[in-house]
Amino acid sequence: MKTRYIVLIAIVVIVGVAFYAAAYVVDETEQVVITQFGKVVGEPKTEPGLYFKVPFIQQPNYFLKNIQAWDGNPGQIPTRDKTYLWVDAFARWRIVDPVAFFRTVTDRFSAMKRLDDIINPAVRNAVTSHELIETVRTSNRSMTTLEGKDEAQRDVIKTGREKLNNMILKASQPKLDRFGIELIDVKMKRVNYVKKVRDSVYGRMIAERKQMAEKIRSEGQGEAKRIMGQKERDLLEIQSGAYRKAEEIKGDADAKATQIYADAYSVDPEYYSFTQSLDVYTQSLDKTSNLVLSTDSELLKYLKDFSGKTSN
Repeated sequence: MKTRYIVLIAIVVIVGVAFYAAAYVVDETEQVVITQFGKVVGEPKTEPGLYFKVPFIQQPNYFLKNIQAWDGNPGQIPTRDKTYLWVDAFARWRIVDPVAFFRTVTDRFSAMKRLDDIINPAVRNAVTSHELIETVRTSNRSMTTLEGKDEAQRDVIKTGREKLNNMILKASQPKLDRFGIELIDVKMKRVNYVKKVRDSVYGRMIAERKQMAEKIRSEGQGEAKRIMGQKERDLLEIQSGAYRKAEEIKGDADAKATQIYADAYSVDPEYYSFTQSLDVYTQSLDKTSNLVLSTDSELLKYLKDFSGKTSN
C-alpha cells in the first residue's frame, strides 16, 4: 500500500513538474516565439493568455510588443552650406515580426545597435544634403521683430525640419523590415550650433540688437526733439496770443479813458488848459530853475494872470 501511494505521489509530482514546464503565460505587452533546439517552431504568440509547449525541449523567447524608444548619440553634422550643427535625434519603434526579429537580431541590445547603424547615417545624410535654414525651421511664417512688426522670411524654406524627419523615416524603414522592426517616428529633438559657430551667431545677434537699439534710441531722440519743438511753438503761440489780448485790452482801456477825459474836459476847456499848464509847471519848474521868457509867452499866460490878480 505504501509503495502504491509513493508511486501515485511520484506520478502527481512528475505530472505537476511537466505541467509547470509546459505552461507559459504571455502578458499584454509581450509576444513569444517558441524555439526547439534553437530553431523556431510554430507561430508566434502575440495575444495574452496561457499557452503550452513541449516541456524541456521547447523554449519560449519573450519580446516586447509595445512601443519602445531609441535615443541617438548627439554629434556634429555639417549642413550643405558648411555650417556645423549639434544634432540629437530620437525614434519610436516596435517589433511587428517577432520571428524575423529573433532570427536576425535575437535580442533588444542587438536591435538597438542595428538602429544606431541605420538611423544615425540617415540623420546625417538628411542634414548634410540641405541648407541650415531647412534644418532649423519648418515653415515660411513671418517673424516678429523687437519693434513688434512682422517681416517676411528672407530665406525661403522648401523642405523644413518636419519633412526632413519624414525623409529620415522613409530612408530607415526599408532597412529595418528584414529585422521585423517597424519605425513609427523619427524626430530631431535638439538642434544647436557648435561652440565656434554659436559664438559667431551670438556676436551677430548682439550686433543686430545693438543696431536696432541705436535705431530705436535715435528715433526716440528725434521724437523728443519734435515734441520739444512743438512745445516751444505752442508756448510762443500762447504767449503771443496773450500779449495780443493784453494789448487789445490796454488799447480799449486807453481809448475809453481818453474818451472819458475828452468828455470831461469838453465841459470846461479853459479849466482843462489850466490844469494841464499846472502839470507842466510842476514837472518843469522847481526852486533852482531860472527861465528867461517873453512876457507874451504862452507858457506864462496863467502866471501873468495870477500875478495880476494878486497885485490887485
